[in-house]
Amino acid sequence: MRSLDIANTGMQAQTTNVETISNNIANMTTTGYKRRRAEFQDLIYQDLRRAGTMSSDTGDLVPAGAQVGLGVRTAGIYRINEQGTLEQTGNSLDLAIEGRGYFRVTLPSGEYAYTRDGTFSLSQDGTIVSADGYPLSPNIALPNNAENITIDQSGQVQYTLSGQTTAQIAGQIQLATFQNENGLAAMGQNLFTETTSSGTANLSTPESEGYGTVRQGFVEESSVNVVTEITDLITAQRAYEMNSKVITASDEMLQTLTNLR
Repeated sequence: MRSLDIANTGMQAQTTNVETISNNIANMTTTGYKRRRAEFQDLIYQDLRRAGTMSSDTGDLVPAGAQVGLGVRTAGIYRINEQGTLEQTGNSLDLAIEGRGYFRVTLPSGEYAYTRDGTFSLSQDGTIVSADGYPLSPNIALPNNAENITIDQSGQVQYTLSGQTTAQIAGQIQLATFQNENGLAAMGQNLFTETTSSGTANLSTPESEGYGTVRQGFVEESSVNVVTEITDLITAQRAYEMNSKVITASDEMLQTLTNLR
């Protein structure tokens, strides 16, 4: 019976759906996390009677035909790139992006990665680095006696030296944007790498046209809405149960056939 295979694809799809929702809930407090949503497509159809074929010798055409669907498959898992709430931390090196853009960091391999997590700090040599020690790109370093570190909305980093009042410029933060943000490949650690699908990174200073602004002393919270996720979880659970009932019903029908004498 086709219904067994069809219901099987439905259960697999809802398993993927629940896994996506559970990952959202697990990351509800992850800085800069964007919630994911699973999308599904119907599978191919089997023609029992093709629409447009002749139904009689007089040339009458079948108006609709008869097709049986063969189930569902996962089309993709998309990131919902909506702005998360900004939380004030008071840390001068915590940065949040308000609007479009990603911070760019340099990996140990020399490749670039991109993140919305602006939890930065200073390394032993005064370089601004991410929570995992990856330096912000382009590199920005501060002297040991730097005080009053300020970063304006355009990403310019300034400081004063101990005993002085004149501000010194340490560097300029740049943001990266992509033609297709959903094409970025997640690598964990709140990092993404560019792919052929995402296109190459377009770099510019914050506040430029099409780029967000930098907020010092803030971090971007996760965009996960717990109420929405719980509602989606209940819906996915009910859909899974209904598919399992289809398998049970199909099994009972097959059992009835085998008991015929």
